[in-house]
Amino acid sequence: MPMSPDASSHLQAQPGRRSFLRLAGGSALAAAGLAAVPEVRLLAQQAQDFIVGPKVPDVAPQQVSQRVWLIHARDGFPTAANQGLMANIVFVVTKQGVVMLDSGCSLQIGEMAIRMIRTVTDRPVVAVFNSHYHGDHWLGNHAFVNAFGRDLPIHALAHTREQIASTEGSAWRSMMERWTQGATLGTQVVVPNRTVEHAQRFDFGDVQLRLHHYGTAHTPSDLCVEVVQDRVTYVGDVAMGNRIANMDDGSYVGTLKYYEALQKAAGDQTWLPGHGLPSKSLLKDYGDFMAGIYEPCVQAVKAGAPMDAARTAVLRDPRVASRAATMQGFENNIGKYISLAYLEAEKEAF
Repeated sequence: MPMSPDASSHLQAQPGRRSFLRLAGGSALAAAGLAAVPEVRLLAQQAQDFIVGPKVPDVAPQQVSQRVWLIHARDGFPTAANQGLMANIVFVVTKQGVVMLDSGCSLQIGEMAIRMIRTVTDRPVVAVFNSHYHGDHWLGNHAFVNAFGRDLPIHALAHTREQIASTEGSAWRSMMERWTQGATLGTQVVVPNRTVEHAQRFDFGDVQLRLHHYGTAHTPSDLCVEVVQDRVTYVGDVAMGNRIANMDDGSYVGTLKYYEALQKAAGDQTWLPGHGLPSKSLLKDYGDFMAGIYEPCVQAVKAGAPMDAARTAVLRDPRVASRAATMQGFENNIGKYISLAYLEAEKEAF
């Protein structure tokens, strides 16, 4: 399958996924042959479920607004050191209970989130919303169904549910294990069990949530959740703080259109990203960066200039150059995402 991790640059840096099958005196070739046997694959899967990675250190929640809290992931990419904590976890405290806006990157991170919720309120978690199908935002579902039951409503757009239920779900589980050198072991794929749609509203007593989806941006199924009374909107990975976005599944044109539609629909908001800190200017700030990548590529295509010329123009654009020294993942990923922007510009031109 095409790779779509938010941490694709770590593939070469991270060691291979650990093996749980050891054949006394057997060769690597023999082990590979056994791994093709369904019964052995099942045994390996059960071993992964049985062996659980270490507890994740607590990260104190930050209050964003009256009802909205953030467990901030400082790192933008998963490593053994951070145990996979690369994406924010957001929760909303309502009269009816706690609502999760993304559940974390693993069983262990989800368990840490539950401990942190308990420092704020003793109300139960009554709902989870998964913003999209990249695993750093939903693998924590496992911890929440363990704690609050398999019937806990876990909401997502239809395409997100389909992707997690297919090979995308198991692929993300495996990749997180590899990138963290086994720190996320024991995490199981828990697929969202409720389908939601754009403009749908949920009432939790003292607060209402309004859902937004405006086509392909970071992925084809990015769900943004507006906490109406607090004027806070969780945008998932549609926009990021100071981290370069994975555009393998996305669209630059779609992203910029999404920002325009979301801003028009929601109005003045505090925009809370899946990576980074909340800001009222997040859509403008990250939109400028994305335009700084895409617009020079459009000009290069119109002029008949090659991709190398587009790359040079992008790196010189002040909207991009100003981020180069400090943006997480910039150096390892900017070349790839310029290429994707150039190819999209070519497609749009014809």
